[in-house]
Amino acid sequence: MKIADLITWFEKWANPAWCESWDNCGWQIEPGVLQKNARVLVCLTPTLAVMEEAIATSANLIFAHHPLIFNPLKSLRSGEAIAEMVRLAFTHNIGIYSAHTNFDQVDDGTADVLAQILQLKQVAPIVPTQAGLGYGRVGVLNPSMSLQDLLATIQTRLAPPKVIFSPTPDLQQIISQVAVLGGSGASYISAVVKTGAQAYLTSDCKFHQFQESRDRNLILIDAGHYATERPACDRLVQKFQALNLDWVHLSQKDEDFRQFFFNQM
Repeated sequence: MKIADLITWFEKWANPAWCESWDNCGWQIEPGVLQKNARVLVCLTPTLAVMEEAIATSANLIFAHHPLIFNPLKSLRSGEAIAEMVRLAFTHNIGIYSAHTNFDQVDDGTADVLAQILQLKQVAPIVPTQAGLGYGRVGVLNPSMSLQDLLATIQTRLAPPKVIFSPTPDLQQIISQVAVLGGSGASYISAVVKTGAQAYLTSDCKFHQFQESRDRNLILIDAGHYATERPACDRLVQKFQALNLDWVHLSQKDEDFRQFFFNQM
């Protein structure tokens, strides 16, 4: 399959026109690779480490969730990360394509995959945008489980370095309805409360957002940006593999940019 055909297939599923006005979905760098047979490296975030991996594996397309170019660039200077990515992309004929807020909304996108991992039933978007699609997912845990078991399940299935949750007096309380949104989802707290969810799994939550959630009887669970979005990248690889591409792999150089120190002394 040519790269052009792969992008056409993808955009029928997750149209970049659905991208938010502040976002930058679609081609980040297209150095003339549209008619090449697709050799795809899928990643969460396009970085120099991922670019070096693409060069080493002879990939010609980095397919990323996060945009390479997010804010308007005022200059490109040697030694800067984005400038180096651009230079290497054109030198080695490697395209960079981003599927961000359009990919967040669709079936098998970032939120939907989280809902599947937690095996939620009767799933619906937290904030619908169109015809069954939208941001986040809310659904029923069947069978229900204690909060302690839910936290343990999240730890086991997503493998985050840490799980942070809002204060609660009872880890044994039974949870039957859960909301999920991969990446930075704290701005959706009010919408989640309206769904009746008892717990909300997302990431990048601030101190006072945990306070707000506690005061509104919502258990806010922060498992980290990487852990909540990386599974959707793995699912994307599976979808691409079903298209019988020449080569497609999940990046092994993708990084969780948050590290935690544990003193073993």
